[in-house]
Amino acid sequence: MALLSPPSLLVLHGLRLAGFKPAEKVAELVGLAVEQVQPELDRLRDQGLATYREGRLSGWSLTPDGRAEGERRLAAELDEAGCRDAVRAAYEQFLTLNGQMLAVCTDWQMKDPQTLNDHADADYDAKVIAKLAEIDAEVQPICARLGTQLERFAAYGGRLADALAKVQAGEADWFTKPMIASYHTVWFELHEDLLATLNIDRAAEGSH
Repeated sequence: MALLSPPSLLVLHGLRLAGFKPAEKVAELVGLAVEQVQPELDRLRDQGLATYREGRLSGWSLTPDGRAEGERRLAAELDEAGCRDAVRAAYEQFLTLNGQMLAVCTDWQMKDPQTLNDHADADYDAKVIAKLAEIDAEVQPICARLGTQLERFAAYGGRLADALAKVQAGEADWFTKPMIASYHTVWFELHEDLLATLNIDRAAEGSH
C-alpha cells in the first residue's frame, strides 16, 4: 500500500513545486482543502520555513530553510516507505522521455528554428499532438508505479491525461501554457517532484 504523506509535508512540498502561489492554488496542487492548507502555511511561516507576500500578486513561497527542511522530510519519508530504489528506477525511466518531451514542446511552439507555429496548419499540429500522445502512453505506467509507492505521486497520471485530452479537443493552451495545469506544467512539476524526492540538483542533472 502506498505511503500517505501527512498534510504538513504535502503543504511544505507543494510550495516547492508551486514556487509562488496563493493558498488556494497550493491546496489545489496538493489535493487538500484550503481549510487544511492555511493553518499549515501559517505554521511554516512562524517556523521561518515560508513567507507570505501581499501586493498586486499575493502568495506564499519557501525560504531557503524551508527548501532544506522539505528535502530532509522527503528523504525521511522515502526511507520510511522503503521505496528509494523503486522511485530512483522510475526517475531514470522518466529521464529517457524527458528529452523527447522537451523536443515535442519545441515543435509545438516552432515549426522550424526561424518560424513560430501559428497553429494555422492543422496537419502539422496533429502530428505534434500524436507525438505527445505517444510520450503520454509511455509515461503513464511510470506515474502508476510511482503512485503505488507514495500516494502523492498518484495524481500525476490523471493530470497529464486531462491536459492531453484538452489538447486533443483543440484547446491549444493546454499543451505548454504556463500558469495553468498544461501538459508541460504538470510534466515540469513531476520532474521537480522526483528531483526533490531523490535530492538531485536539476543543474547537475543537465536538464532545463
